[in-house]
Amino acid sequence: MVLADPRLAAARESLGAALVKQAVARAQELARSGAISPANVADTAAASLPLVAASLTPVINATGVIVHTNLGRAPLSAAARDAVQAAAGYTDVEFDLASGLRARRGAGAIAALSRAVPAAEAVHVVNNNAAALVLAATALAAGREIIVSRGELIEIGDGFRLPDLLQSTGARIREVGTTNRTRLADYEQAVGDSTGFILKVHPSNYVIKGFTASASVSELASLGVPVVGDIGSGLLRPHPVLLDEPDADSWLRAGAELVTASGDKLLGGPQAGLLLGRAETVTSLARHPLARALRVDKLTLAALEATLNGPPPPVTQALTVAGASVTDRAHAVAKSLASAGVDCHVVPTDAAVGGGGGPGVGLPSAALSLPEHLAAALRSSDAVRRGEVPAVVGRIDGGRLLLDLRAVVPADDERLAAAVLAAAGLEPE
Repeated sequence: MVLADPRLAAARESLGAALVKQAVARAQELARSGAISPANVADTAAASLPLVAASLTPVINATGVIVHTNLGRAPLSAAARDAVQAAAGYTDVEFDLASGLRARRGAGAIAALSRAVPAAEAVHVVNNNAAALVLAATALAAGREIIVSRGELIEIGDGFRLPDLLQSTGARIREVGTTNRTRLADYEQAVGDSTGFILKVHPSNYVIKGFTASASVSELASLGVPVVGDIGSGLLRPHPVLLDEPDADSWLRAGAELVTASGDKLLGGPQAGLLLGRAETVTSLARHPLARALRVDKLTLAALEATLNGPPPPVTQALTVAGASVTDRAHAVAKSLASAGVDCHVVPTDAAVGGGGGPGVGLPSAALSLPEHLAAALRSSDAVRRGEVPAVVGRIDGGRLLLDLRAVVPADDERLAAAVLAAAGLEPE
């Protein structure tokens, strides 16, 4: 019996019976069609089994976009991955081991986030930044008006638009100004008894240049109504590379009552929505009935705490690495590939921050230039599916496949090179 094969029996324990049966069924169908011999059914089924019981495949991001939404945004640091592993079983997420009593959920993550943003009197965490905005609009402006500049009515990923998101809460949008110019007076004229709050949105995935005007957070705070700031990209403190990117601490010091941000962008942590601000406001949001539906799980809390407490995560490293260092690595990899017979040379590139952060900011980088036809094999060859080499995703430019190394951690250089050799059907020297 095929399922009695020791390899398949072992796989039933690690992957589950359903995946093993599917692999066997596919192999048997190949045998019926004459594509393989019936004697090879067990071998074919075993070879086609996935490494894990989930369909997500680890990828080396060589696109030149550091925070790539389609590739899962921020890769977690080693510290965060270890924390997730430690929290995967039973854990004291809402329990005080010393007293044996119930405790505040995710107290360690909340404390770490508070330390990271000194200007925040209180903080709370939900499952993403859109959820943070929905919670704020529901609790502070349901049935009332949210004043926002026409130049900040953004569309986020997958076609979701900010006005639609906010109006779904029962709030009304009061648009002011124009696409390129919105003055303080525009907001002032719109403020009235029905105002819930003024929303200041950082348009983090585009830039408007030229004949422009906007009101600062400090100016808006002078109007006597709450100001909610959506910085989106998740920068908690000023960053030397991203000089024009707003950060939560600065906006709070400028007078914002509440700031929302993402955890899986510039912060470099797990997907999460961060709410930071005045104690009374954040506490009211945390106790709102909707907050229960938006709360994060223990794995997110563990990863967030480790990201905040641990060493710089991969996103931070990719943002700050010297361009010359990336170029040196690219030349070393290209030399080894060329010596093995691969058509490969190094080209200078500009990497992007991505993920709705640092729009227009180019980061000096370097890429391996390869034949375009290698792109498909690098993504999904048999060797990739068997886990022998990692999947590698780059970008096509001028009929060549470019593998940009800025977002590739140095420890993955050899693995990337091995994947290129496998895609080209070559052996390392």
